[in-house]
Amino acid sequence: MAESVYKVIEIIGTSSESWEKAAEAAVKTASKSVKDLRIAEVVEMDLQIENGKVTCYRTKLSVSFKYQGKD
Repeated sequence: MAESVYKVIEIIGTSSESWEKAAEAAVKTASKSVKDLRIAEVVEMDLQIENGKVTCYRTKLSVSFKYQGKD
């Protein structure tokens, strides 16, 4: 197996519906500009509350992708 190198970044997604949808939104958006996403790990979940009601779910992800260096 060839050796590989991966870079890890943190991204945050938001959703008015759920933490899962917030994570999906983050990955979907990141995949438009970052190629070869591999693994996403949930680092933190939080939410915004207004007038006693949840208004926004936020999911922070640690995402890895294969590093493509120049030869």
